[in-house]
Amino acid sequence: MEVGILKRADGSAYVEIGDNKVIAAVYGPRELHPRHLQRPDRAVVNCRYNMAPFSVEERKRSGPDRRSIEISKVTRLALEPAIFTEYFPRTSIDIFIEILQADAGTRTTGITAASLALADAGIPMRDLVSACAVGKVAGRIVLDLTKVEDNFGEADMPIAIMPRDNRITLLQMDGTMTEEEFKEALKLGMEGCRKIYKEQRRALKEKYGQGD
Repeated sequence: MEVGILKRADGSAYVEIGDNKVIAAVYGPRELHPRHLQRPDRAVVNCRYNMAPFSVEERKRSGPDRRSIEISKVTRLALEPAIFTEYFPRTSIDIFIEILQADAGTRTTGITAASLALADAGIPMRDLVSACAVGKVAGRIVLDLTKVEDNFGEADMPIAIMPRDNRITLLQMDGTMTEEEFKEALKLGMEGCRKIYKEQRRALKEKYGQGD
């Protein structure tokens, strides 16, 4: 993880987790136009998730598709609870996430990178948001699925948390688990997020010093 990699962005970050390579940029808070979109009591958070055409083995068509629109929305919803949007009424905070190389878990890697970029932009936050994916493969609960495990496993569960109070900001699941398997997956996923959190803090300290 590395922060502050783009000079023209207010905040930016680059994250590699497994074979995922993701860059995130943040612009704002800045006045929102057109004005009828402004909120008098808070900032509007916008998020755009995009996979580069060369990010996957079979070249992806350029531009937004149904999947990227859905991931953009859940990413915004995962990050918004951490941001003190009430500090910046009538403004927008714009988050851009670009997947340069994709394996499994690009949405969670993107959330992790975007959280770092928000911190790098100096936007007040309740906590960083840390994310990872957990799933069920061959009857076993596993952390940080690969593409093959994601494609052929029985379940995939992305999770994002604010680690200081263990507040969950994203929890999705594709597939099936028993109640006990779900509890085990949730526990393992939160442990994974806390490991990601330590690396996020390390990346910020490398740029801004060793203070808390």
